[in-house]
Amino acid sequence: MSTVPLNEIGQEFVRNKIGLVGIGILATLFIISAMAALTIPLETLKTWNNPESWLEFPKTALPAWINLFLSEKIPEHKILTNSKDSLQSTEELTIFSQQFSVVYEFDDFPNDFIYEFTAKYSGSPLLQISVIRPDGMTVELLSRSLPYLESAVHHERVFSTDNAVKKNLILQSEKFGFLLNEISAEQIVFSESSVQKVLNGKYVFLIRLVGTSSENEIVESSLILGGKVFGFVGTDELRRDLSVGLLWGTPLALFIGIAVAIGSVVMGLLYGVYAGFIGKKTDETMMRFNDVIYALPALPFLIILAVTISNSIFVMIGFLMIFGWVGVAKVSRSMALQIKTRQYVEASKIMGQRSSKIILKHILPQLLPYAFASVAISVPAAITTEAGLSFLGLGDPSFPTWGQILHDASTHGAAARGLWWWVIPPGLMIAVTGLAFVFIGNALDTIVNPRLKR
Repeated sequence: MSTVPLNEIGQEFVRNKIGLVGIGILATLFIISAMAALTIPLETLKTWNNPESWLEFPKTALPAWINLFLSEKIPEHKILTNSKDSLQSTEELTIFSQQFSVVYEFDDFPNDFIYEFTAKYSGSPLLQISVIRPDGMTVELLSRSLPYLESAVHHERVFSTDNAVKKNLILQSEKFGFLLNEISAEQIVFSESSVQKVLNGKYVFLIRLVGTSSENEIVESSLILGGKVFGFVGTDELRRDLSVGLLWGTPLALFIGIAVAIGSVVMGLLYGVYAGFIGKKTDETMMRFNDVIYALPALPFLIILAVTISNSIFVMIGFLMIFGWVGVAKVSRSMALQIKTRQYVEASKIMGQRSSKIILKHILPQLLPYAFASVAISVPAAITTEAGLSFLGLGDPSFPTWGQILHDASTHGAAARGLWWWVIPPGLMIAVTGLAFVFIGNALDTIVNPRLKR
């Protein structure tokens, strides 16, 4: 192993195409990590395994871009939160109004529609919901009083499957010209003269809160049109947006891989250099201990430790460090044995310098190129090991790592059910991340190892 100066390593690395490809992939992964930290609130990460936080999302929805390759467009799941609000007051009544507009351009009916709201009111105001279709027809969906309250907040969801909505539509059957008993509310609202055909165009949903108090208002609301495609990566069986898991999985994977790699390389480097420099019985004892750790089967021990002690992601990083330093220690020991015979090291001993100072000043700096290459090569192993443990159900469930996503996919039979968007993206991200560090590690290894360079 060569002791190439660091400035020469940088110059040669720039000329290595494989290494530059690895740097490019790694830079992209860091950009994705920054996007995840800046665009996705930390609260979303904390509620990853809370089913109530994902109720407004569809179940096992395809990615939205799939419509680009289909002749018949699949309905997209839409969550509308921007409404036009207005307030009208008279001496007797106060009317708080909202409008949600949506352009519907799909070849199938939506699964459902849901109006979710939080209202602050006193008394028992009247809630009215209607929709203006693209053909100009106004359809009344709901008209009923809210529960009586004395200046309090009320939260509720109105579903298209409610019996009250269906009864209101049946009472307006003369507007449609076909029987309404056997079809769903969303088919009635979004159909043309024939129930088999979807009426595309702009729909305006109107909501009115009519009461006698001037304090009546809808504080927060959203209109959900249930669809079968959603987002860039789709959703899983638990309605979770998989793009959130993939984005947050990127900084988590980089953190795990880099932390384990740096920790294990530093431990192995110090251990091996100290053993090789001191020599004699100290070297023999330390290397026999190294052989014992090296002979232990890492994965079974990691499984046992995760089950018996803790499956915390930070504890797992510590376990991976414990089993990752032994190979580095062997190589660094052999390099230290060569370096300690050099004249400047012998001169330092004669001058009475302490062993620790000689190791830190004269030996470890010579091993830095090898340390950088070892860190880069060790990252993929740490990432895949964590993914394997998470896939077996032994990872930290509070973090959406790629391995945890694959575990959930396996639990719900995603592969057998053809839910490819739940399986392929996390597996691809693991492979691409590992490939980036393999490219960088091989490029560095080629530069610092003279035999590979030839």
